[in-house]
Amino acid sequence: MDLYRVIEPQFVLCRDEIDPDEDGFSPDILRDKIHEMFTVWTTRKTILTDEDIQAIRFHLFPEVRISAEYRTPIQHQDQLLLSLHNIKTMDLHQENMAKQIGDKHRLIRGVAGSGKTLVLASRAKMLAKAHPDWKILVLCYGIPLSRSLKQMIEQKLDEPDDLMDLINAEATNPIKASKIEVFNFHEWLRNSLHMKDSDIPALLDKLNKNEAIVPAYDAILIDEGQDFEPDWLKLLSLCLNPDTQSLLLVEDRAQSIFKRKTSLAQDIGLDFRGRSKILSINYRNTAQIVQFAWDFYQEHSQLKNKVQDGSIEGVEIIPPQSTKRKGPEPMIKGFRDIQEEMNFVSKSIIYLHQQKNIPFEDIAILYRVKNSHRISYIEEIKHSLNEHELPFTWITENAESKRNFIRNERTIKISTIDSAKGLDFRAVFIINIENMPFSLEEVEEREVSLFYIGMTRALEWLFLSYSGESKFTQYLDEVSRKRKEQPSSHKQFG
Repeated sequence: MDLYRVIEPQFVLCRDEIDPDEDGFSPDILRDKIHEMFTVWTTRKTILTDEDIQAIRFHLFPEVRISAEYRTPIQHQDQLLLSLHNIKTMDLHQENMAKQIGDKHRLIRGVAGSGKTLVLASRAKMLAKAHPDWKILVLCYGIPLSRSLKQMIEQKLDEPDDLMDLINAEATNPIKASKIEVFNFHEWLRNSLHMKDSDIPALLDKLNKNEAIVPAYDAILIDEGQDFEPDWLKLLSLCLNPDTQSLLLVEDRAQSIFKRKTSLAQDIGLDFRGRSKILSINYRNTAQIVQFAWDFYQEHSQLKNKVQDGSIEGVEIIPPQSTKRKGPEPMIKGFRDIQEEMNFVSKSIIYLHQQKNIPFEDIAILYRVKNSHRISYIEEIKHSLNEHELPFTWITENAESKRNFIRNERTIKISTIDSAKGLDFRAVFIINIENMPFSLEEVEEREVSLFYIGMTRALEWLFLSYSGESKFTQYLDEVSRKRKEQPSSHKQFG
């Protein structure tokens, strides 16, 4: 090997020698090889500092230099760092994809956790760099996701593209001067057109008669596009510069809350055949979480017969493929009442924070409804967290709290499941599942999608709890019963 002309073989460590997931890995061989690397021994027992360890990891794992999670690097246990390398590699893979998807209108369909949003953010950066004079619009459905997406794009704009950019970090970054607007759809509608979505049909009629003018954008990027109404997409297509036709639509039909009844060609007037890509690998979740969530979806979804591999057209659902990342099985717990349930949640959070070094900002509590006729679930959540002196932010308290959402604020995040779309956390607690399917929801398919969305927010740890009974809790009870028959194969907590 040419490498050995530069570094002698005994001083080289390759991926398969240090990664436990590799077939040829042996801890004994690794230990012996490291011992042989030290030509001078000392009796001093010097302990590496956190900075030393981070510097070593920086060189051993180049992919961690770009943060997939868009936050200040945190301490990782050694095995966790190794298990997360697929997530970090996703950064480089998805950024390359953003460069390769071509110009004009494009469609990306992907499974939960496949890096769809990351592709979109990278694409926004690429377009801004290539066309500094372009006016670019980035939209999604939910307010919290729009805030997270804005922070992600800002992070992307600050990231150096290469070593020379890193060396010249003091220099002014011309990309920052680009015109990128990031909103959720209704916020954009209110700010830019001063109207509500109920006014859209009348506006479309005027536009067809050339009786109205709308803002023009050189590029429009839409995240979670499966939740956009046909009229919304029609309006946006009329805001797109006809010379550039630079529209990127990103969606996952399995996460669809509002089922689309028409085709994209009808909605936007653009044919995506031959202009689409499929992302089928779930990088976000562990193999255990991916399989658990997909098993549930296949069991309950009315669209299970539409699941197809590699399909673009129609309303097909893409089955996820998991990476090799392993973790604990999702934990299922039933309780007598909400107080007992929340006591378990709070104590579990303390355990994860103290024993697993999971920061509070990487923990989320998701709920379906905040109150019932006899119980205020949100008050029980807040009371328990306060009682255990745990910091928290209720993201979905009101519109203002959604707009002020800061992903990296060092607090536990409390949110409805639908507002957590597009976000992820290392540990997720979905509580009061007895309220799903929600009795007032006419379309049960929406509840199936919501629960699937909630479960796939978890990177490593997923806790499912309830203190009542429903169709979904009966399913979870059955899963628990089957686990007890094969207890040795299900590592959960501790």
